Amino acid sequence: MHPASLWRSTPFRLAVTFGLVFFLTFVAAGFGTYQFLRQELQQSLDNSVTELHAVIASTDDLEDLIAMVDAYSRVNRAREWVFCVIGGDGRQIAGDVSTAPLPDGFSTVRPEALGLHGGTGYRTFSGMVGNNRLIVGRSFAATDRLEHIAFLSFLWATLVAMAGAIFGGALLARKAQRRLDGIAGAMAAVSHGAFGTRVPLRGNGDDIDAVSGQINEALDRLSALMETMRQVSSDIAHELKTPLNRLKMQIETAIAGDERGEPVSEALSDARAEANQINETFEALLRISQIEAGARRTRFQDIDLSDVVASVAEIYGDVAEDSGHVLTASIDTAPALTIRGDRELLTQMFVNLVENAIRHCPPGAAISISLARQGEKAVVAVSDDGPGIPAGEREKVFRRLYRLDKSRTTAGSGLGLSLVRAIADLHSGDVSIRDNRPGVTAEVVLPLEETRAS
Repeated sequence: MHPASLWRSTPFRLAVTFGLVFFLTFVAAGFGTYQFLRQELQQSLDNSVTELHAVIASTDDLEDLIAMVDAYSRVNRAREWVFCVIGGDGRQIAGDVSTAPLPDGFSTVRPEALGLHGGTGYRTFSGMVGNNRLIVGRSFAATDRLEHIAFLSFLWATLVAMAGAIFGGALLARKAQRRLDGIAGAMAAVSHGAFGTRVPLRGNGDDIDAVSGQINEALDRLSALMETMRQVSSDIAHELKTPLNRLKMQIETAIAGDERGEPVSEALSDARAEANQINETFEALLRISQIEAGARRTRFQDIDLSDVVASVAEIYGDVAEDSGHVLTASIDTAPALTIRGDRELLTQMFVNLVENAIRHCPPGAAISISLARQGEKAVVAVSDDGPGIPAGEREKVFRRLYRLDKSRTTAGSGLGLSLVRAIADLHSGDVSIRDNRPGVTAEVVLPLEETRAS
């Protein structure tokens, strides 16, 4: 990846930010630890000096004091310790260094002040033993060495941590960028017409996988929409060709009759009826498109489904009777089956199912509409004992303008069941057709309002 594009990469920027935060945090923590270690070493040094001073000062006899100081001085060849006893007259009477009297307590003394050359300073403790002043000191060499080791360890640890943060961040950024590039590549392919392209998923459930899954779902819907548009275009071109040709022939017949001086009102009436039928087909297609776009969701409200189904059953009871059919209803009203939806569209959906059964069943057929609760869903079923629909055609009848061969001689545009499915989808429901032996059952399943709320 080019450095300029690398810096524009969001994962790389996040990796750099993470590495910087990690480095600063590590440095702050390391600095605090280093300071704590220094304090502990200083405290340990002070404790060792005071303890030895207390041991030597435990005798009040001057000769014993001098003998003990001289003994410690003889074994102190490396000058790690310094000892000095100054008499009451200010003269040094014992020890391996000479120094001016120091104030009581701790002092930090340079080697030159003790008559020594080079090396590190000393931490001394001065106190009176009888009339004499005892000075005990210890070199900073050991603590300085430990501090140096700790500092080098901290420095190397910082460098390793920084390198690890940079390397790890770059590795994670590279992996994340590859996945983002996969998303960009898939979207570019789709934009060029490869609607079957999908974003690859890792299956680890992380946020990029979640976003990729949502993109794939959107692409699935887009592909389905494009396929639907292609199918609709094909269906319109195929199905409307006949009525348009028929309209053309009726108009030409009227023109020819008018030229011969014959009455043409009947031909014009037929042409107007044909034009109205074509116009209704296009209006139905537009209505389905609007529903599928979700424009009617703004009109949703709480609907008592029992009331809607009962109204359809009451209105179409007489319609069925006039056409020689029998329509019965079975409606579950307790408890109330409430859904969130558009009352007008729901009514239209059930009306289409009932009208479809009346239109395609011979006189004397029994038709029923029922409403029942199944778990947290409402199920509306319209059944008949008519000729039925072949199993291989039951899904196709929901396509726009699709009509069974035996139904092509009956009135209708082949959009009734397409409208039913569009309305069901708008209400997050499902519609299916199954065998009723004999006849068919069209079943609509809708989620109840309490299900949505949960």
